[in-house]
Amino acid sequence: MSVVLTVLAALVCGALALVVSPWWWVPAGLLVPLVLLGAGDLVQRRHSVLRNYPLLGHLRYLLEYIRPEMQQYFIERDYDGRPFDREVRSIVYQRAKGTEAEEAFGTERDVYLAGYEFLVPSMAPKPVPREKPVVRIGGPDCTRPYDMALLNVSAMSFGSLSANAVLALNRGAAQGGFAHDTGEGGLSEHHLRYGGDLVWEIGTGYFGCRTPQGGFDEREFAEKAAHDQVKCVSLKLSQGAKPGFGGVLPGGKVNAEIARVRGVPEGRTVVSPPYHQVFGTPRELVRFLARMRELADGKPTGFKLCVGSRREFLAVCKAMREEDITPDFVVVDGAEGGTGAAPLEFADNLGTPLTEGLITVHNALVGTGLRDRVRIGASGKVATGADLVKRLLQGADYTNAARAMMFALGCIQAQRCHTNTCPVGVTTQDPLRTRALDVADKSARVRRYQEATVRSALQIMASMGVRSPGELAPHQLRRRLDPRTVLSYGELYTWLEPGQLLTAPPSAWRRDWEAADPDSFRR
Repeated sequence: MSVVLTVLAALVCGALALVVSPWWWVPAGLLVPLVLLGAGDLVQRRHSVLRNYPLLGHLRYLLEYIRPEMQQYFIERDYDGRPFDREVRSIVYQRAKGTEAEEAFGTERDVYLAGYEFLVPSMAPKPVPREKPVVRIGGPDCTRPYDMALLNVSAMSFGSLSANAVLALNRGAAQGGFAHDTGEGGLSEHHLRYGGDLVWEIGTGYFGCRTPQGGFDEREFAEKAAHDQVKCVSLKLSQGAKPGFGGVLPGGKVNAEIARVRGVPEGRTVVSPPYHQVFGTPRELVRFLARMRELADGKPTGFKLCVGSRREFLAVCKAMREEDITPDFVVVDGAEGGTGAAPLEFADNLGTPLTEGLITVHNALVGTGLRDRVRIGASGKVATGADLVKRLLQGADYTNAARAMMFALGCIQAQRCHTNTCPVGVTTQDPLRTRALDVADKSARVRRYQEATVRSALQIMASMGVRSPGELAPHQLRRRLDPRTVLSYGELYTWLEPGQLLTAPPSAWRRDWEAADPDSFRR
């Protein structure tokens, strides 16, 4: 019917143009393409909606295309958006711009709803410390320890991010005195230009230290790890968005520069394998970490993972003890993390959320008597000072943020990171789009955001009666289970004593501890 009406309208306009005025050729000309489109809809066989509803059916696809924007700007409440709600995004934007992130008239959240969490204030608050705390990274085998900030830039690769985004993040890190994780995409000139401290991450593709066959190149690794800006080196086992799944960089993003940095062919989609070639057992893993530290001339060396089986991590702890080799740090990535594009089934269903993963790793290291040798970083939706404090009392020593740092760069959560069409130039290699990201302005925003968030965390800790992060404890965070039941994290979870797994493992841990094998990842 819509096609028939359009044809009739075009004919009427044509007749009027002949009889009344030639200006009627203008609407007639506009209607002709619609007639052709409608005719095409009728004969095509791919879309049933268009075949049954020519012309009008396109409205359905248009509405579907703009649905995320309509949802975000007009439908969502300030506190129920996903992955980050509007309240959190606004806090980051305001802090990045240097304005006060404050609201009037109280919280909009239902504080009696199951799952609501709150930190416990003290009747005797402490003064906010003038100096920002740092965390010394470096175990007994590390000869060049590094002082890590409480909040740092989490792993995001050049290639996934634009050159301007990497430059702005690194310049912000240099100005603010915090670390910038390179992600697994290699060590580029953009990471090195402004002198920001780097954590060089090596993934399963060994980009930046890769042999022609895709293996690990010790010589190239040692050369790049010797850069003065490289303060730590990290081996990525898995990431929260897609644990057990290799990263994918679409060929459209692999320009000549990215191909050179990663050591891969230009224009071809890059797929990282889901597994490492350099080790196959927990014992081989810790030995390889020792080799990385040796090649890096004693710089702090660690690994990142999204926790899966507790038994597997305990197997790594057993290997650490038997080999007397410990990483200097372990970064726990929560399943809610997600700057990398991933299959929806992986993002929704695989991996341990950060709270449980962090507590598992902390307990495993405490229970095996290794916690004092290993620092723990936490990454996964860390965006506010409250997030930072919660992760510290759950077992972390410091935190990393990825998407929050992207917000500071101007990200609007368009969720087009993998399409090369990022509207603000953060996650695209399109030069016309990346030019919108001004490095000088955005680096200042990154610095201001990090500084304000750490300051907020210190203010929260002071209100809790805490002078330093080391005084935080699980009983200071509470969760509502139902309208009448509130328990602290000290009550909700088991917290092991130092060395407890070696002497008298609790029943909840005994089976996994006894089955953990330092020579196998068998679960």
